[in-house]
Amino acid sequence: GLAVAKGQYPLKEMVESLRAAGKKVRFGIHPVAGRMPGQLNVLLAEAGVPYDIVEELEEINDDFDETDVALVIGANDTVNSAAEDDPNSEIAGMPVLRVWKANQVIVMKRSLAAGYAGVENPVFLKENTDMLLGDAKETCEKLAAGVKSLA
Repeated sequence: GLAVAKGQYPLKEMVESLRAAGKKVRFGIHPVAGRMPGQLNVLLAEAGVPYDIVEELEEINDDFDETDVALVIGANDTVNSAAEDDPNSEIAGMPVLRVWKANQVIVMKRSLAAGYAGVENPVFLKENTDMLLGDAKETCEKLAAGVKSLA
Protein backbone atom coordinates (compact mmCIF):
# COMPACT_ATOMS: atom_id res chain seq x y z
CA GLY A 1 0.00 0.00 0.00
CA LEU A 2 1.03 3.53 0.77
CA ALA A 3 4.04 2.63 2.93
CA VAL A 4 5.60 0.15 0.52
CA ALA A 5 5.22 2.51 -2.45
CA LYS A 6 6.21 5.67 -0.52
CA GLY A 7 3.07 7.26 -1.88
CA GLN A 8 2.65 9.68 1.01
CA TYR A 9 4.56 12.46 -0.79
CA PRO A 10 2.41 12.70 -3.93
CA LEU A 11 -0.63 12.18 -1.71
CA LYS A 12 0.37 15.25 0.28
CA GLU A 13 0.68 17.23 -2.98
CA MET A 14 -2.86 16.22 -3.92
CA VAL A 15 -4.10 17.25 -0.47
CA GLU A 16 -2.47 20.66 -0.85
CA SER A 17 -4.12 21.21 -4.25
CA LEU A 18 -7.54 20.14 -2.96
CA ARG A 19 -7.31 22.31 0.13
CA ALA A 20 -6.12 25.28 -1.94
CA ALA A 21 -9.28 24.80 -4.04
CA GLY A 22 -11.39 25.00 -0.88
CA LYS A 23 -12.09 21.28 -0.51
CA LYS A 24 -12.29 19.65 2.90
CA VAL A 25 -9.80 16.80 3.13
CA ARG A 26 -9.49 14.33 6.01
CA PHE A 27 -7.69 11.06 6.55
CA GLY A 28 -9.31 8.14 8.32
CA ILE A 29 -6.84 5.74 9.91
CA HIS A 30 -7.89 2.27 11.04
CA PRO A 31 -6.27 1.13 14.32
CA VAL A 32 -4.62 -1.86 12.62
CA ALA A 33 -3.67 -0.15 9.36
CA GLY A 34 -0.10 -0.64 8.24
CA ARG A 35 2.48 -3.05 9.56
CA MET A 36 2.38 -1.65 13.10
CA PRO A 37 0.08 0.68 15.05
CA GLY A 38 0.71 4.31 14.19
CA GLN A 39 2.69 3.60 11.02
CA LEU A 40 0.36 5.55 8.74
CA ASN A 41 0.23 8.47 11.13
CA VAL A 42 4.04 8.60 11.02
CA LEU A 43 4.16 8.35 7.21
CA LEU A 44 1.67 11.18 6.80
CA ALA A 45 3.49 13.35 9.35
CA GLU A 46 6.79 12.61 7.59
CA ALA A 47 5.29 13.93 4.34
CA GLY A 48 4.00 17.06 6.09
CA VAL A 49 0.29 16.26 6.16
CA PRO A 50 -1.25 18.43 8.90
CA TYR A 51 -1.99 16.26 11.91
CA ASP A 52 -5.34 17.96 12.54
CA ILE A 53 -6.83 16.38 9.39
CA VAL A 54 -5.73 12.85 10.36
CA GLU A 55 -8.53 11.13 12.26
CA GLU A 56 -9.08 7.77 13.88
CA LEU A 57 -11.87 5.38 12.86
CA GLU A 58 -14.18 6.50 15.68
CA GLU A 59 -13.77 10.17 14.74
CA ILE A 60 -14.56 9.84 11.03
CA ASN A 61 -16.78 6.80 10.58
CA ASP A 62 -20.14 8.52 11.05
CA ASP A 63 -19.26 11.14 8.42
CA PHE A 64 -18.87 8.88 5.37
CA ASP A 65 -22.53 9.18 4.39
CA GLU A 66 -21.91 12.94 3.95
CA THR A 67 -18.62 12.42 2.07
CA ASP A 68 -18.30 13.10 -1.65
CA VAL A 69 -15.23 10.94 -2.32
CA ALA A 70 -13.46 8.35 -0.20
CA LEU A 71 -10.00 7.47 -1.52
CA VAL A 72 -8.81 4.12 -0.18
CA ILE A 73 -5.13 3.31 -0.58
CA GLY A 74 -4.06 -0.31 -0.23
CA ALA A 75 -6.67 -1.24 2.38
CA ASN A 76 -8.82 -4.33 2.20
CA ASP A 77 -10.06 -5.92 5.44
CA THR A 78 -10.19 -2.57 7.25
CA VAL A 79 -12.77 -1.23 4.73
CA ASN A 80 -14.69 -4.48 4.16
CA SER A 81 -18.45 -4.06 4.46
CA ALA A 82 -18.84 -7.80 5.18
CA ALA A 83 -17.72 -7.04 8.72
CA GLU A 84 -21.03 -5.24 9.23
CA ASP A 85 -23.32 -6.75 6.59
CA ASP A 86 -22.55 -10.48 6.74
CA PRO A 87 -22.99 -12.11 10.16
CA ASN A 88 -21.38 -15.30 8.79
CA SER A 89 -18.22 -13.57 7.59
CA GLU A 90 -14.92 -14.42 9.25
CA ILE A 91 -14.54 -10.71 10.01
CA ALA A 92 -18.11 -10.15 11.26
CA GLY A 93 -18.10 -7.57 14.03
CA MET A 94 -14.63 -6.21 13.27
CA PRO A 95 -14.57 -2.40 13.32
CA VAL A 96 -14.12 -1.07 9.78
CA LEU A 97 -13.99 2.30 8.06
CA ARG A 98 -17.41 2.64 6.39
CA VAL A 99 -16.04 4.06 3.14
CA TRP A 100 -18.81 2.42 1.08
CA LYS A 101 -21.24 5.01 2.47
CA ALA A 102 -19.48 7.83 0.59
CA ASN A 103 -21.02 9.02 -2.68
CA GLN A 104 -17.96 7.80 -4.59
CA VAL A 105 -15.27 5.35 -3.50
CA ILE A 106 -11.93 5.08 -5.28
CA VAL A 107 -9.84 2.10 -4.20
CA MET A 108 -6.16 1.98 -5.10
CA LYS A 109 -4.58 -1.48 -4.83
CA ARG A 110 -1.93 -3.52 -6.56
CA SER A 111 -4.46 -6.29 -7.25
CA LEU A 112 -7.93 -7.52 -6.38
CA ALA A 113 -6.50 -10.15 -4.03
CA ALA A 114 -8.17 -10.70 -0.67
CA GLY A 115 -6.66 -9.15 2.45
CA TYR A 116 -4.99 -10.89 5.39
CA ALA A 117 -8.28 -12.40 6.51
CA GLY A 118 -8.76 -14.05 3.11
CA VAL A 119 -12.25 -12.54 2.77
CA GLU A 120 -13.44 -11.05 -0.51
CA ASN A 121 -14.42 -7.41 -0.22
CA PRO A 122 -17.91 -6.54 -1.56
CA VAL A 123 -17.00 -2.83 -1.48
CA PHE A 124 -14.81 -3.42 -4.54
CA LEU A 125 -17.91 -4.50 -6.51
CA LYS A 126 -20.33 -1.78 -5.40
CA GLU A 127 -21.73 0.60 -8.02
CA ASN A 128 -20.20 3.62 -6.30
CA THR A 129 -16.68 2.10 -6.30
CA ASP A 130 -13.98 2.53 -8.92
CA MET A 131 -10.81 0.45 -8.73
CA LEU A 132 -7.41 1.90 -9.66
CA LEU A 133 -5.03 -1.03 -9.84
CA GLY A 134 -1.30 -0.43 -9.76
CA ASP A 135 1.51 1.01 -7.67
CA ALA A 136 0.21 3.45 -5.04
CA LYS A 137 2.96 6.02 -5.59
CA GLU A 138 2.53 6.10 -9.36
CA THR A 139 -1.25 6.27 -9.05
CA CYS A 140 -1.03 9.04 -6.42
CA GLU A 141 1.36 10.97 -8.67
CA LYS A 142 -1.09 10.77 -11.58
CA LEU A 143 -4.03 11.76 -9.38
CA ALA A 144 -2.06 14.64 -7.85
CA ALA A 145 -1.12 15.94 -11.31
CA GLY A 146 -4.72 15.66 -12.47
CA VAL A 147 -6.08 17.45 -9.42
CA LYS A 148 -3.42 20.17 -9.73
CA SER A 149 -4.33 20.78 -13.38
CA LEU A 150 -7.99 21.29 -12.40
CA ALA A 151 -7.31 23.60 -9.45
